[in-house]
Amino acid sequence: MGLSSRRYEHESDYSRVGEFLVRTYRTRGSHVNWLQPRWEYMHHHAQIRRVDLHSIGIWEADAEIVGVVHPEHRQGTVYFELDPTHADLRREMLQYAEENLARASDAPDGGRTLRIFVNDSDAELQRAARQSGYQKDGAYEDMSRFDITGPVPEPAVPPGFRIASLADDDDFSKMQRLLWRGFNHEGEPPPDARSEREFMQSAPNFRKDLNVVIAAPDGGFASYCGMWYEPGQRIAYVEPVATDPAFRRQGLGKAAVLEAIRRCGRKGATVAYVGTAMPFYLSFGFRPMHHLSAWQRSW
Repeated sequence: MGLSSRRYEHESDYSRVGEFLVRTYRTRGSHVNWLQPRWEYMHHHAQIRRVDLHSIGIWEADAEIVGVVHPEHRQGTVYFELDPTHADLRREMLQYAEENLARASDAPDGGRTLRIFVNDSDAELQRAARQSGYQKDGAYEDMSRFDITGPVPEPAVPPGFRIASLADDDDFSKMQRLLWRGFNHEGEPPPDARSEREFMQSAPNFRKDLNVVIAAPDGGFASYCGMWYEPGQRIAYVEPVATDPAFRRQGLGKAAVLEAIRRCGRKGATVAYVGTAMPFYLSFGFRPMHHLSAWQRSW
């Protein structure tokens, strides 16, 4: 078996990595890869411009991708995607990350620093990190799932509000205002973020009809659930969710998420995932699955 490693070439590798993530999709084991929709969301988010895509590492066996090590939206923070039949690549991938994906340290005397996210069930990668001088720094990521076992009932919203989707009303200014306020930024959003929304919507699997908005009585957007559907494994992926502070605690965020899940279920999805274990999601049917801890080393 010919095993080789090289740098990522976006034009030829973007879709191949997505196919690799679909092929290696699983929910149990010592290491669990990203879902394909997160890879797609990463590459169509405005912050991808902060990333040197050519720094991503690719491992192949007989011309088939078996490993990827990469940042998300900033250099110096790294994730590992691994074919379970090539588990022995962990240490080589970690070494590659140190040599190619670290960032300049904030320490006065300079140097380099690297943060890696490791599934708490991945004893081998934890062992490699510890032996290389990494320590947990307190940051973490979670993954939770919602099993779609039958038709999801249409959620209710308060009088005057309306459930819609971006297929009904794709108003960039209303969406930008909602996201700006929903993520707790002060004041009003920058005057024109149209290019960023167009960039996100250019993603190959972006579906306006699955991206749900709750319209307020005045016609503005009160809440939003971004939703991605990957038909190969019949999975839905929630990203992002936001509610305008003026409309919180009315069940609008829950309604947006459940309606997006309902729509994916009608397309064939059997499970929905979200990258958190916040009580908000657990309160209406999500359950925690994986916990990833951040390990960091400076040198």
